[in-house]
Amino acid sequence: MDTVYVIRGRMQEIYSKHSKIIDKAARFVLALVVFTLINHNVGFMKALASPVAALGLAIICAFLPLIFTVLAATALVLVHMFAVSLGFLLVTAIVFLVMYIFYFRLTPKMAFLVLITPVAFFLKVPYVIPVACGLVLTPVSMVAVSCGTIVFYMLEYTKKASASIDGSGKADIMKHISNYAKQVFQDKELWIVIVAFIICCLVVYTLRRQAMDHAWKAAIIAGAVSNVVVIAVGDIALGVHTSYGALIGGSLAAIVVGMILELFFFTVDYARSENLQFEDDEYYYYVKAVPKISVATPEKTVKRINERQETEIIDTEEVKVKAGKAKKRPVPKKNGAVKKGPSAKKHDMKEVDKMLLTQSLKRDLNLKD
Repeated sequence: MDTVYVIRGRMQEIYSKHSKIIDKAARFVLALVVFTLINHNVGFMKALASPVAALGLAIICAFLPLIFTVLAATALVLVHMFAVSLGFLLVTAIVFLVMYIFYFRLTPKMAFLVLITPVAFFLKVPYVIPVACGLVLTPVSMVAVSCGTIVFYMLEYTKKASASIDGSGKADIMKHISNYAKQVFQDKELWIVIVAFIICCLVVYTLRRQAMDHAWKAAIIAGAVSNVVVIAVGDIALGVHTSYGALIGGSLAAIVVGMILELFFFTVDYARSENLQFEDDEYYYYVKAVPKISVATPEKTVKRINERQETEIIDTEEVKVKAGKAKKRPVPKKNGAVKKGPSAKKHDMKEVDKMLLTQSLKRDLNLKD
């Protein structure tokens, strides 16, 4: 486990150093996935259904807050609905308006949930969302999750019903509006899923706040089980058929994601927990203190190993002989006379010092003669 904690620490360090770049990259990837899924499932207007259009919108949204990605996705869906039927456009616009009234009133800072929820449905892992929200958010996040769930089921119905739409007259428009509204808001599976998500989030949120040991693990497992139970009971009671293989697989994926979130947000050592008691003039306080697990990230040390250098041995006798020869060499004066006396000795000593310095530099710099 120490290796896992070290990896977690390194990932946190990388994010803290490059958070701006990572955030923009995450917004770009999320926007690209959302626009691609919309075009793939309800891409009825060919001009906007191309990958180039999705890529261009994603690049723009990468440098803007997430709410602009939500608005761009909404506009893209409405344009595709207009290409299908004016009735579909009107109903979808009204549904979006009502959802945004509740969304901006209650969860204005949870735009990512409105985007991630339909993506999770398309990827067949929607049961991850309520477990994750219960662990790291509050139950009010279910407003944004419910909006995303309704959007997914609207897109699914539009994809199935688009083949049977053939007219655009007034009678056809009213028929499309009536059928679309009934299919979306009377869909039993939609409301079963929303209720299951709300119950799952409440269960996870309640359990993970308890003082018992391994509260997060118990909350994750209980949330996944509640998803399976509520959806299975709802299917039996209302006669709705749900793929139980996808339900169980999605619940297992929710458990895995929940454990990963616990690793990053709530790593504690229950073996060293302490129960403490305090009191003042009015109250007694019973406190359970559980220390966090923190592993120091080892720092890399780089050692530079140089090649083995050969040691040059300087023969002092040879240097003295050369110095003696230099002393005997006459130094001519300007008028042709040989310079003798103390100044000549000083000149010879300077030559010796230069030779010794040259030899020392050659040895240190590994230079050859």
